[in-house]
Amino acid sequence: MTYTRAIGIGANSIIRLIVRALALSRISPNALTFIGLLINIYGAVLLAQGRFFAAGLVIIGAGIFDMVDGRVARETNRVTRFGGFFDSVLDRYSDLALLMGLLVYYANIGRNFYVVLTAVVMTASVMISYTRSRSENTIPQCKVGFLERPERIVLLIIGALFDRMAPVLWVIAVLGNITVIHRMMYTYEQTTALEEAQLRAGGESALKNDVREGERPGVSQR
Repeated sequence: MTYTRAIGIGANSIIRLIVRALALSRISPNALTFIGLLINIYGAVLLAQGRFFAAGLVIIGAGIFDMVDGRVARETNRVTRFGGFFDSVLDRYSDLALLMGLLVYYANIGRNFYVVLTAVVMTASVMISYTRSRSENTIPQCKVGFLERPERIVLLIIGALFDRMAPVLWVIAVLGNITVIHRMMYTYEQTTALEEAQLRAGGESALKNDVREGERPGVSQR
């Protein structure tokens, strides 16, 4: 067994124990989601103060709540459509709160370029989620692209813990917008294929109708 696999098994065991304890407490999964948001807001305050290492630890703590809320819902048989919606909305608020903390930090130290870069990252984060949501109103699924939310959070944690936030912002800005473009291209390909299939189906249906019309009595056949 590799070290990484052993760590993964150990971490999963701890998560299962936490989920079991929370399930026994009968706490609402939506309450766990909300607590995760509050913790992330505290992390955003730490980022705004330039206390990056502490912020990284707090974001890890918030991530635990993000991991267990859905599992607790399944464990207690309280999975609802609203719960999924609520979790998604609060995830967006959490992401934006953390980046807003960085905006405040860079504005306070007079690094205007990084204020703009953080704004670009905020835009990319919103658009990654929006393109998937809008795309899946048209096609069944759009999970393509590398930089989904877990990857962005991990990058922010790395940037905070190792005081390398500027390079991390560059990575998220570039890969985030590439992910948006990828999803746009994928959606274009899928919608084009669906439209062509519908046109073919419509043409075949019209041809069959013409054949049926030609087989009726009193209709000349040439």
